[in-house]
Amino acid sequence: MTDLTPLPMAEARIKLSHLEENIRHIRQWTGKKLRIMGIVKANAYGHGVHRVAETLESVGISDFGVANIQEAVALRTGGALKKPAAILAFSSPLEPQIDGYLQHDIEMTVCSFDILRAAGEKAAAYGKKLAVQVKVDTGMGRLGLQPAETMELLRNINRSPDIELKGIYTHFAEGSKPGGYTGRQLEEFRNLVTQYESESGTTICKHAASSGAILCRKDAWFDMVRPGILLYGYLPDPCMPAPIAVTPVMQMEARVIFIKTVAPGTSVSYNRTWRAAESRSIATVAAGYADGYPRALSNKGRVVINGKSCPQVGTVTMDQIMIDLGKEHDVKTGDKAILFGWEGPTADDIAGSIGSISYEVLCSVSNRVVRIFI
Repeated sequence: MTDLTPLPMAEARIKLSHLEENIRHIRQWTGKKLRIMGIVKANAYGHGVHRVAETLESVGISDFGVANIQEAVALRTGGALKKPAAILAFSSPLEPQIDGYLQHDIEMTVCSFDILRAAGEKAAAYGKKLAVQVKVDTGMGRLGLQPAETMELLRNINRSPDIELKGIYTHFAEGSKPGGYTGRQLEEFRNLVTQYESESGTTICKHAASSGAILCRKDAWFDMVRPGILLYGYLPDPCMPAPIAVTPVMQMEARVIFIKTVAPGTSVSYNRTWRAAESRSIATVAAGYADGYPRALSNKGRVVINGKSCPQVGTVTMDQIMIDLGKEHDVKTGDKAILFGWEGPTADDIAGSIGSISYEVLCSVSNRVVRIFI
């Protein structure tokens, strides 16, 4: 039977072998005994959460981090995870969301007394313990109480028969910079967890290191590390020293849908921001800012077509970009343009051109771009 599935105009090719290779390098660096939490929030940084989680599970990952209860429930019920797995939702929940944590066995972040009280009441009503982790603000300024207040929160958890403490964690504001502020945050965190374990007589899972601190602060590893951008093949800061090698997992490609020759002086795209200095061949490629190719990249980007790097010209539009092929070329309609990935410019290259970061470039690839897992 003829396959009538429409040919994708734009696709994100997800190379799962690169993901496996990246996690292998991380594990070699941190050691086999340390737990690794795979960060798969924001649809696994745009890569496709279910196939990414399935792959991570296949190489021994059983801890996963997501942004909120919606992402956690989608992961738990999506069918990708076949083995027992812990899923931590990082966001501080709203009271009406607590039921979801209990119904789907999601670990809840606790960083307020009001939520702790409500959680205890809900758990008692369900007749089951609610697993929680406590977030302490050591200097990020986003979520969590100060260490002194966090210590009192931990005492309250220990007094609650319906709450089970699974871990204590914090997040670094400058995790890619090993000294200074990161060191002060680390000291605050270490003092808190040391006090808690001494006072309670128990040992708890402690974690602080995301990708940056994994690379540059071994003393921040504690019991578990949380690689995010490293999994997907990028350093948190492209300028930092890299003790391990990682490879991009995503390659974004789009098809050439039209080619024409323009005369000298011809303008291209909205607001006529580019004009041909001489006769040129211009290719129209079927991806624009609605697909995740940033409008800020107008007249700054480059793509690779048939092994040749070509400049993007004119304003990036919602659904298409235009590419200067020069005077002579071998490009035809249907050919693929590599917008970024392991064979073209990287997400770091794009981010550097527009004052952004690789995280944003990856997460901005929209749902209408078909994910192809290879």
